[in-house]
Amino acid sequence: MGSLAFVRLAKEQFLCSPRYLLLIMQERLQKIIARAGVASRRRAEELIRQGLVSVNGQTVTELGSKADAERDRITVSGKVLRPAGKRIHILLNKPVGYVSTVSDPEGRLTVASLLKKSGIKERVYPVGRLDYHSSGLILMTNDGDLANLLLSRASAIPRTYHVKLEARPAHDDLRKLESGILLDGRKTAPAVIRPLGKLAESEKPWYEITLVEGRYHQVRRMFERIHCPVLKLKRARIAFLTDDGLAPGQFRHLTPAEVSRLKNWRSKQPLIPTV
Repeated sequence: MGSLAFVRLAKEQFLCSPRYLLLIMQERLQKIIARAGVASRRRAEELIRQGLVSVNGQTVTELGSKADAERDRITVSGKVLRPAGKRIHILLNKPVGYVSTVSDPEGRLTVASLLKKSGIKERVYPVGRLDYHSSGLILMTNDGDLANLLLSRASAIPRTYHVKLEARPAHDDLRKLESGILLDGRKTAPAVIRPLGKLAESEKPWYEITLVEGRYHQVRRMFERIHCPVLKLKRARIAFLTDDGLAPGQFRHLTPAEVSRLKNWRSKQPLIPTV
């Protein structure tokens, strides 16, 4: 692997990590304080300069310092700041041609833009990523605890994909993918792969694959290893959440029961859960 390719791979892996999500969910302290109604943004800046603001017990005096209003313990003049607004949990069916970010330096359409034009004003962030040429389900939220759980390798929350392949894979090759192969020096977790009915009978067959991890371009790279490139990729399910009733570009809010079920997920549940 060349040095440029290695740098790009490292960057993409970082963008898929819990650490990156926690970073993008941070905001400037003065903005958090102003939104909570404690003071104007200018007055909040004065409070920071005066050493009257602390984050997780550490006094902050530098303007431009950031924090996560949902996760960090912020105090102003000794009083704990209460997060403003409610937690939002959105299930979006991402179309092809959108990037899974809040903004894009190349000017491409983003998943955040789909929500904004539909009237969602709260700051929410994509949990995990689907590449530009892929479609399907992605969760958008400002709930840092849930986002961290979903991105945690230990949670083993299954994600199911439908893929159209360039060629028909051999049975033994599929079994190898299911049991695990080496990617980036580490073996992939067990997966479940099965044909998608009559769609699997065509020359360019469709298969369903369920994973409990989400490495960089993992599905595409796994099938490339067995010389069956992925032509189309769609994420059809996250845990028990499906795309039923959601056309590309559409979204819905999760119910409190669905949020609770996700937060109480146990990694020993079946790899392909019942809906």
